[in-house]
Amino acid sequence: MWLILAFMSAALLGCYDSLKKHALKGNAVIPVLFLNTLFSSLIFLPFIVLSGTTTLLDDSVFHTASGGWEMHKYIVLKAVIVLSSWILGYFGMKHLPLTIVGPINATRPVMVLVGALLFFGERLNLWQWIGVLLAVASFLLLSRSGKKEGIDFKHDHWIYMIVGAAIMGAVSGLYDKYLMAPVENGGVGLDRMMVQSWYNIYQCVMMGIMVWLLWWPTHEKTTPFHWTWSIVGVSVFLSTADFMYFYSLSLPEAMISIISMIRRGSVIVSFMFGAMFFHEKNLKAKAFDLALVLLGMLFLYVGSK
Repeated sequence: MWLILAFMSAALLGCYDSLKKHALKGNAVIPVLFLNTLFSSLIFLPFIVLSGTTTLLDDSVFHTASGGWEMHKYIVLKAVIVLSSWILGYFGMKHLPLTIVGPINATRPVMVLVGALLFFGERLNLWQWIGVLLAVASFLLLSRSGKKEGIDFKHDHWIYMIVGAAIMGAVSGLYDKYLMAPVENGGVGLDRMMVQSWYNIYQCVMMGIMVWLLWWPTHEKTTPFHWTWSIVGVSVFLSTADFMYFYSLSLPEAMISIISMIRRGSVIVSFMFGAMFFHEKNLKAKAFDLALVLLGMLFLYVGSK
C-alpha cells in the first residue's frame, strides 16, 4: 500500500512541477507562491474545523489531531524549512529549463542519505556509495549540457537557488522522519494530517507578510502579476501528492529512504512536460544525464533494501 501511494505521489509531483513552471512564466514569483500556500491552506482548513468541532472525521484518514504550542513549534519550523526551499525553487525554476531543474531535484535522495550519514549515524553500503557517485557524475554532466544553453553552473545564481532548494528539501525529508517517528523511537510522534494542514497555514501567513512588506510596495516597478488557473492546479496537485506522501510515511512498514527515491521519479513526468509542452532544447544529452540519475536511484534502492 505504501509503495502504491509513493508512486502516485511521484506522478502528481511531476504534474505539480510542470504546472508551477507554467504559472511562473512571465509572472511575479512572490504573489504566485502566496496564492499557492493560500489555496493549499483552504484545502485543509475544513479538515481542521471538522476534526475539532465534530466527530465526522473520527477514525478516517482525514482526521486532524489538535495540540498546543509544544507540538506546533515543530510544525512552524517545518514551515520555515519548506518555505525556504520553495522560495529558492520558485525563483530558480522561473529562469531555468524544466529539463535542467528536474534532474537536479532528483538528487535529493542522495542528499537525504548523506544527511542520514552525518546526523543519524547511518552508514552507506557499497550499492549506496555507487548511487551517490552516479548522482555526482550526472550533476557534472548536466552542467556540461547546461553550457550549451548558456547556463554556467559555477556562476549562475539561479542554479545555486535550485541546488539550495534541493538541499532544503532534503533537510525537510530528514525532519519529516523525525516528526513522524514515535516518541519511543526518538521522534516527536506528530499526527501526519496535523503537520500537513498546519504547515500550509503557517506558510500562508509568512508569505502574506512577504507580499505586504516586500512585493506590494514595489510591485509597479517589478515583474507584474497575472492570474492563471495553473496556480490553482499547483496547489491541488501538491496537496494531493503530499497527502499521499504523509499517508505512506505513516504506515508502519514504510521506509523513508525508499519513499524519498520513488518521489524523485517525478522528474520523468516533468521532463516529458518540458520536452512536449515547453519545447526545451538539447534533450538527448539531458536524457542521458537523467538516465544516470535514475540509475543512481536504482543503486540507492538496491542498497536500501
